[in-house]
Amino acid sequence: FYINGIEKTNLPTHKIVREGIGYVPQVANVFPSLTIDENLEIGSWTVSNEKKQKLVEIYDNFEILKSRKKDKAGNLSGGQRQILALARALVTSPSILLLDEPSAGLSPVAINEVFNSIKAINDAGVSILLVEQNAKRALSFSDRGYVLDQGRNAYQGKGEELLSDPKVVDLYLGKL
Repeated sequence: FYINGIEKTNLPTHKIVREGIGYVPQVANVFPSLTIDENLEIGSWTVSNEKKQKLVEIYDNFEILKSRKKDKAGNLSGGQRQILALARALVTSPSILLLDEPSAGLSPVAINEVFNSIKAINDAGVSILLVEQNAKRALSFSDRGYVLDQGRNAYQGKGEELLSDPKVVDLYLGKL
């Protein structure tokens, strides 16, 4: 992959993080035996100079984490774990955040919490590259969307255009 025209494909992970790229995997995205505080500390290892201030900002933005920061991550609900994973990725102040199926396996309430957080992160200026099964929800706030069919790009356009395209709705999204 390329950033600003410069290939970054073979960089080690710590250098990719320093390049401003955050990543939240679909599963196993927190350390369940560690506390919320410890999970965030691990995420901040590349930003030691600004760590304390960044952790304060994270806790200010994610009150649920602040109120439970000494709890084990394994005791969190699925939605809370996903919020923790997002917060840990944000500790490094990424300019782009890669999210892999952030709503997979979550309850409807947790899905709302996670998508509200993603929208707020994007509104704060962080670019989001989102792979998501809940296409309707993802496209509802996407600047640009791509609909894949059997691994190939079938449709692309602005999120709102894809949501109103009769072919896309009929074939991929169902009734809105």
